[in-house]
Amino acid sequence: MEKQLPAHDEITGLMRAFEMGCIACAAGLILLHGMRLFLAPVSWSWWVVAALPSGALFADFMSGMIHWFADSWFEETMPVLGQRLLRPFRVHHVNPADFLRRNFVDTNGDVSMVCILFLLAIFAFPLESRAGQWGAVFLLSAITTGWPTNQVHQWAHMPNPPRFVAVLQRAEIILSGPAHRRHHSHPYLEHYCIATGWLNRPLTAIRFFRRLEALVTWLTGFQPREDDTQFIQKIRDGQVNA
Repeated sequence: MEKQLPAHDEITGLMRAFEMGCIACAAGLILLHGMRLFLAPVSWSWWVVAALPSGALFADFMSGMIHWFADSWFEETMPVLGQRLLRPFRVHHVNPADFLRRNFVDTNGDVSMVCILFLLAIFAFPLESRAGQWGAVFLLSAITTGWPTNQVHQWAHMPNPPRFVAVLQRAEIILSGPAHRRHHSHPYLEHYCIATGWLNRPLTAIRFFRRLEALVTWLTGFQPREDDTQFIQKIRDGQVNA
């Protein structure tokens, strides 16, 4: 009999309520900062306007870095990060279809919690100064782009996403299914960016993550995906709970 594939951990009712609160709080803070920038004497010079796409690109880059880190290093059993970050990615590689089972709150709650910390940091930027304006616009753009990363990722796995999502995917405004399937294809070593996917092609062209892995191995002696391989073997041996 074929072994049952592992699935994402179920969240408790208390955790679900907390994540719902995080989603609402993140949405409220994004709207609040948008109003602050609208009402503030912001000098919308070209370099302040340039902070908008710069922030979006930074969010896509960071989504790739986090994804690459979770795929490549350490064990899913390590404290805190193992359960909340590494294990979901390891499970996702073995059983990608399970991602579609997660509801809206479960999909977006953790990212919202992290976004709140950075949204609170925006209050430290003085909107009366040009540097403060640029920093606030850049960070708000990055957070707004990165906030729905898991949702965009889930849509990329849907065989029939909502119509408006399919339009955005075809226009390459957000990550599409065909683009993301390149990450889930052998040898599974590229196309890590999942916020928008804009940087996947240029980073792949310069072999960014392969070179970064070589640098980490040279500095530390660690081998990438060694623990991920062990995780797959544990599944085959029935040592990982489904």
